[in-house]
Amino acid sequence: MPEDTADPTLLGACAQRALIARRELLPSELIERTLQRIERLNPRLNAVVTLSPSALDEARALDRRLERGEGESLPLCGLPVGIKDVTPVAGLRCTYGSPLYRDHVAGEDALVVRRLRAAGAVIVGKTNTPEFATGGNTFNEVFGRTHNPWNPELSAGGSTGGGAAALASGMISIAEGTDLGGSLRIPASFCGIVGLRPSPGLVPTWPSDYIWDTLQVTGPMARTAADVALALQAMAGNDPRWPLAQPGGRDFVAAAGREAPLRARRFAYCPDIAGIGVDAGIEQVAREAAFALRDADAEVEEIELDVRYAKEAFLALRGHWMVVQQLDRLERKAEFGDNLRGNVDAGLARTTLELAAAEHGRARLCAELGELLESFDHLITPSMAVPPFPVSENYPTEVGGQPMQTYVDWIAPTFILSLSGLPVASVPCGLDAAGLPVGLQVVGRRAAEEEVLAAAAGIQARCPIGLPQL
Repeated sequence: MPEDTADPTLLGACAQRALIARRELLPSELIERTLQRIERLNPRLNAVVTLSPSALDEARALDRRLERGEGESLPLCGLPVGIKDVTPVAGLRCTYGSPLYRDHVAGEDALVVRRLRAAGAVIVGKTNTPEFATGGNTFNEVFGRTHNPWNPELSAGGSTGGGAAALASGMISIAEGTDLGGSLRIPASFCGIVGLRPSPGLVPTWPSDYIWDTLQVTGPMARTAADVALALQAMAGNDPRWPLAQPGGRDFVAAAGREAPLRARRFAYCPDIAGIGVDAGIEQVAREAAFALRDADAEVEEIELDVRYAKEAFLALRGHWMVVQQLDRLERKAEFGDNLRGNVDAGLARTTLELAAAEHGRARLCAELGELLESFDHLITPSMAVPPFPVSENYPTEVGGQPMQTYVDWIAPTFILSLSGLPVASVPCGLDAAGLPVGLQVVGRRAAEEEVLAAAAGIQARCPIGLPQL
């Protein structure tokens, strides 16, 4: 549990916004407390890598707007937000976690940053990421390693690990991030917060050289599902520069705030969709949480689902994605870190025939999950096959006691679902025997983020884990 429940930085974003609306908390007061908390905790966790020098001035400007009666309509008024260090923020360093961009300063805000600012958010700084967001453990040669607030000797996950660690420790209230193979869900699970991978196109990733990208998405993390919905409401919306589009006029906030969101919902539980094994402690916590939903009048059925065939499809398409993203830097490939260079080399080695087969594998997965979700409202499955591992390790060497076949096997439960394009949330569902968070993935039908958020809110309400002791 938090060490100071009176500290407003430890409240959820919705609760903070309610205090600001009632004039019980000024934006400047919240940002001052946030900056103090970053100063106190960040040296141990290394989650926030660049602070915005204008954050407090922006908060004071919001104070004045509220005094004039102009800020009531801003849904994120005064809330401290962290931006992943692969997303440009005007005037701040944007290193992409790469020595190639150690001193790079962004000239303009990314679209998602502009939308967050327009909703009243205060950008307090940039959060740590692996080099170009490639990796499930957050470290790079520019800033070093991010540590897990539940146990600083362990990994916070990746690649939005800085955002997750900052959230769990109260250093920000909303985190912006990206998710290719699980980068919003892996750290959410490891750090005990909520991360949502939206459907491709819901939150345009602009600027980008890959405008038909259906693998990586931009999305939010926060301490509660309701907070994620609040952030998503500000982030979402079509843009004429981004060809992938989603239906408009949606109310994510209302969906996450529904009463009795689990009643009569049909959940299909599968402990190991990737066929790689799962840590026994994680599976026990996930199973107990899943079947406890019956107490809320939900239907829960354990199913057999083996989609391991989609692993190779994702890896092939991920290789193509890496080459597209790094095309303009290929002549400097020798300067990449080992992870990034290895991923790019793997992509360069792929053949047209392999990419064609991967698209067939993706089609098969989409059809199988689509058919499943005609009979069930949601698929639920453990977010991670392994608990948080030592932060000094690049990745774990075993899954469920068995050696991994590839170095990315351990994140197959998340990256296989990325391939489907379906909305997926990771929500904390309990603590394992070591007192570490366990995440449960909630998969919804295509473009059904509202339903996913409602289910995640219901699960979180039934399985509270609190915040780490710091």
